[in-house]
Amino acid sequence: MGYHCFAHPYAPPLRPICTEMSLKRIAEELGLSLTTVSRALNGYPEVAAATRLEVMAAAKRLNYKPDTRARGLALGRADAVGIVFPITTGDLGDQQFLQVASSMGKRFAQADMDLLIVSAAGDDELIAYERAITGRQIGVFVVPRTRVVDRRLQLLQTRNVPFVAYGRSSSLAEPYAWFDFDNLAGARMAAERLLRLGHRRMGYIGASPDYNFAAQRFEGFSAALTAEGIAIAPDAIQRVALDRRSGYAAMQNLLALQQRPTAVLVDNNLAGVGAVHAVMHSGLMLGRDLSIIVYDGVGSDSVVRTSVTAVMQPSPEATGTTLAEMTLARMRNDPMDSLQKLCMPELEIGDSDGPPLLR
Repeated sequence: MGYHCFAHPYAPPLRPICTEMSLKRIAEELGLSLTTVSRALNGYPEVAAATRLEVMAAAKRLNYKPDTRARGLALGRADAVGIVFPITTGDLGDQQFLQVASSMGKRFAQADMDLLIVSAAGDDELIAYERAITGRQIGVFVVPRTRVVDRRLQLLQTRNVPFVAYGRSSSLAEPYAWFDFDNLAGARMAAERLLRLGHRRMGYIGASPDYNFAAQRFEGFSAALTAEGIAIAPDAIQRVALDRRSGYAAMQNLLALQQRPTAVLVDNNLAGVGAVHAVMHSGLMLGRDLSIIVYDGVGSDSVVRTSVTAVMQPSPEATGTTLAEMTLARMRNDPMDSLQKLCMPELEIGDSDGPPLLR
């Protein structure tokens, strides 16, 4: 399967600014500045090739071992990457987020950098960002679950703090680095499949439209129905929190409608797991009595035996690696137009959808 992409801050006390050989010693021996030596060791393109080779040779000869915290202190900047994330029970159960973070951490470790996950209360994210910025231990941020109006991104851009947005936002005036999926196209793809199967009475379970991905996915879903002259009933739209319990309750609400939908699209995997379980617990058969498509699927650890039709995106591991590479490029001050990537999702057909029963 191919995917297409278009182009609480805390750390242990800093160790002394030395390992077996300090950055300063290399700079003094070669008659170069600390900044030049550091940039040469980190592959910055503005350093001449001859200078880079000279620095690398000296580092090898002197058995230099990089200390990222010490280097950041010596240069007046931090090299750790930070993610401020509201940690809730639902988030801790989000295997996809954990896999993305794990993949990012592996790549940053190869670059001798730390990935710091800063916890924050759901209504306290801006304060957490303020503390992280003031602490100067994080040099660049990855901002997940972007919002249509995103005060976090606005804060970072105003403070001139580097970041990569994991999702877009329409609230920024200046160009910024972002990695995203074509959510509108993915949801439209799912809706059009259900329409081709013959469904005309549909339901939708989605996250808050404050989230950029949720707004875009609902727009794509609605556009497909509007193109066929179909209106979705207001009570068939369920807005829920990003967790399994909320998805379960939302599907129960849809099944209790006098004219229940024959097909449902769930716009996120967390609510999707709960929604699928609600259908099964009701005694209905997925794909026969009710069709369901879940954005991002139900996960490899699911106990659901029926394969669920899903709008799929690059794997969490691939996503994490891409985000990490973009973050490293952002730290190198690569051109902003090279740091905006949009990936196209694909439909993965399972057994959870089919033609509606005549009734």
